[in-house]
This record gives sequence, structure tokens and C-alpha cells, in this order.
Amino acid sequence: MNNPFSLLPLNTNLMQHFDTALAVFQRLATNLEQVIQGQHHSIRKLLAAFASGGHVLLEDLPGTGKTTLAKMLALSLQADFQRIQFTPDLLPSDILGVSVFDPRDHSFHFHRGPLFTDILLADEINRASPRTQSALLEAMGEKQVSIDGTRYPLGDSFFVIATENPIEFHGTYPLPEAQMDRFAMRFSLGYVTLEQEVAILTQHQTSQPPAIVPCATREDIILLRETAQAVHLSEELKRYIVELVRATRHKTGVQMGASPRASMTLMKVSQALALFDGMNFVTPEHIQEIAISVIAHRMKIDSQAHFSGTHAQFIVEEILRTVPVPV
Repeated sequence: MNNPFSLLPLNTNLMQHFDTALAVFQRLATNLEQVIQGQHHSIRKLLAAFASGGHVLLEDLPGTGKTTLAKMLALSLQADFQRIQFTPDLLPSDILGVSVFDPRDHSFHFHRGPLFTDILLADEINRASPRTQSALLEAMGEKQVSIDGTRYPLGDSFFVIATENPIEFHGTYPLPEAQMDRFAMRFSLGYVTLEQEVAILTQHQTSQPPAIVPCATREDIILLRETAQAVHLSEELKRYIVELVRATRHKTGVQMGASPRASMTLMKVSQALALFDGMNFVTPEHIQEIAISVIAHRMKIDSQAHFSGTHAQFIVEEILRTVPVPV
């Protein structure tokens, strides 16, 4: 491919599996779009996060399809699925599990909680206390949990989709910065167009929703992730990613900029997007497409700037306009 960002020889292993991995993405996207209509870009983001090994925070109003999207992904992958409804009285042990004493052998046995699954839907995560929210930190960051001095590994395909309602504040606890940084992306599904909403009504009136048939195996998931990691990223674009993230740390009104984890996530998700586009190299457009969803939620705006109407999204948009794009 004649492009300044693909000057290196093609990776032999990548080319061997490239078409197969691309087909896996296309099958997953087609499956999800049968049920979640009008959300092509959101499904693309979700699958990019999944292919990069990250987690997703969906911040949206009720009824936009957040729970359905998580369930349909699990069905498409034929993966284990658990849903946890976060409430103020939820305890860490309700998520992780608990050790129970067995009088028969006079010893404790660990009973695993719903966290031990492939795809976890953490519904209304901001309704739980910070103590309970923090129970997810180790699991999301290291794919393991430590309980009573023992480490329990989670599966390679462990993927968290958390949801929160952005307009309700009564009985909620804002996610701490450390928790937000564990999410690869935060985005909203939003409302579909009038025509798409009418089509949804017609579909549910005349027939049952389309049946989701599993279309990917665990081996497909591993192949998809390994191929995405092998997509070429030039040194110029690595520097571009770092410059975008570093710019958040020096903007007026920003109390805390994005961490180096944002740079790593932006690289990995951009590689997945390039794969989805059938390209073996990342372009600046892939980085720009996903930058707001990857960076904005990791920033903390100081109170004065916040009350004056400054939002992290606006700052990232300004950074994208001002930081020179490699050519």
C-alpha cells in the first residue's frame, strides 16, 4: 500500500491471518447491527475496545440499548455473560465472591461471584459506593482478583461493559479517576434517527427480534486481538499520539490530564480500527476518530472551568485542531 505510514515490510504472520481476523469483525458487526439498529459507529467503537483488550463505559440515557448491546455481544461470542445491577447496598463480596466455612472438612472454600465471567455488564455502576466500585480495579487492570491472600485469574476474554445515567445525581457516586482510567473508552449510543426508530417499531410489531447466532469462537477472539496488535504503527504516529495526550496536561482549566495509559490505549484501539477498515497500518484518521472517546474521560477539569462551561470533550477537540498532524 502506497502510504507514508506503511513504509516497513508487511508482517508475514499478520498477512497470514489478516483476512480471517477481518472476517471475524465483520461477522460480529453484522450480528449486532441486526438488533442494535442505527448504531454502526458505536458498535465499531465497542468492538475496537474489545479487540484491543480494553473495557467500555457507556454513558447514556435509559432505553437506548446499552444492556441489549452487551447481551448481544455475549451471544455472538457464545461467551459467559453476567449482569450486576449496582445499588448503594451492594458489597464487594457480592461481586467478587466469598469464602464459606464448610463444617465437613473444617475449612473455608471460595465461592466465585458474578465477576468470574467472560463479559460482565456493570449496570448503573455509579450507584454503588466507592468501596464496591474499587472491587473492579484489579480485575479490569490485571484480569485477576486477590481475595484472602489468594490470586484468582480471570479469562483472557474478560470484558467489562459498564453503564451510567449522566443526568441522575441522587443516590449516585462519581467514579474516581483511578476507575475511569481503567476504561479504554467512554461514549454514548445516543438516539437513532426518526426513520430508524420507526423501523424498530415495525420490527417488534410484525415479528420477533432477529435471533442472534454465535458467529465467533474463543480462537477467533484470540486471533482478532493478536492480529490487531500486529497492525503497523509508524514512529511518527506514535509521537503524534503522545503529543495529543501530553497536551491535555498543560491546558488551562485542566486539573489532571490524561495518563500514559491513555497513550497506550489510543495506540491499541487505533490499530483495531485500521484492521476493521481492512488496512495493515494506522493512519492519523484512525487516531482522530477515537481520540475523544479514549482521552476525554481521563481528564479532570477544575471547578472554575467546569462551572464556566468547559468540558473535557471540547478541550480534546481543540487539541486535535492545534497539534500538527504527521504528513
